[in-house]
Amino acid sequence: MGDRIDLTVLAAKLSASSGIAAKADIGTVAASLGLAGQQIPVGDDCAALPDGDGYLLFAIEGFINEFVAADPWFAGWCGVMVNISDVVAMGGRPVAVVDAVWANGEAGAAPVLEGMRAAARTFGVPIVGGHTNIRTDRGQLSVAILGRAKKLLTSFDAKVGDVLIAAIDHRGRYREPFNNWEAATDAPSARLRGDLEILPNIAEAGLALAAKDISQGGIIGTAIMLAECSGVGIDIDISTIPLPDGVALERWLATFPSFGYLISTTPEKADEVILRFAARNISAAVIGNVKAGSEVAISDGADRVVIRDYGETPLLQLGRQEDAA
Repeated sequence: MGDRIDLTVLAAKLSASSGIAAKADIGTVAASLGLAGQQIPVGDDCAALPDGDGYLLFAIEGFINEFVAADPWFAGWCGVMVNISDVVAMGGRPVAVVDAVWANGEAGAAPVLEGMRAAARTFGVPIVGGHTNIRTDRGQLSVAILGRAKKLLTSFDAKVGDVLIAAIDHRGRYREPFNNWEAATDAPSARLRGDLEILPNIAEAGLALAAKDISQGGIIGTAIMLAECSGVGIDIDISTIPLPDGVALERWLATFPSFGYLISTTPEKADEVILRFAARNISAAVIGNVKAGSEVAISDGADRVVIRDYGETPLLQLGRQEDAA
């Protein structure tokens, strides 16, 4: 780990990060829509609707205008990729995507559309329709996805006594100036498609019940959301987190990886879960423990600092949903 990190300073920076702060908007919007207490729980990576002997999965991603303007091709690529990640995080397989693209003329729309098309071709997930407005003054993008799952991994099933595994593809680089870790655009299509099978296979083998896609909030923000949805505490030992070469821990904890998941499972099943990723050369390691309470904390093996106590200061503000699918 090199020089010892000041946990208090690190915790303060992570707590104040915009990637985590933005997650507070989820509860506000959900309340406005009257979504609390419905049969389909809110706060997961996808909405999961029981369908036959499995589930239909629905998700949507919208993108910050600054990101679309700065890197429109990659924004289009991410529109497809991050939706696929949400489906996979729940143990599902993607079926198709639709998009809504706004741009200033055909030239403004072209790189976004090209990025989406490239990702759809690479991952083998078709774009089947959407909405287009290329007579506006700025670029905006949202993409939605349909998937299917036989067995679910959810944000609501992390249990006290579980261990927390981080699985992230390190074979990439930052897409500057943002904290996006890009490990897919130049990777072989066959490898990427095979990697998408890891989480569904883990779900179907009964190796885990809970998982979450590492999103804009990074490892820490995603852990807070998982803890709050499941009604548990999580302690993360930062000394156990594998880092790509040349990447500082502070930035890595706030990174949005192109392939990254947190998985909560029993200690007895952890080795097999890790092996599923290792077999495909994806870094996976136990980085923490699921505990009773409402604190999400970081430690270095000696000291411990609370990042957030969602019991006192909720992030998602969705409440505990006992009827999670």
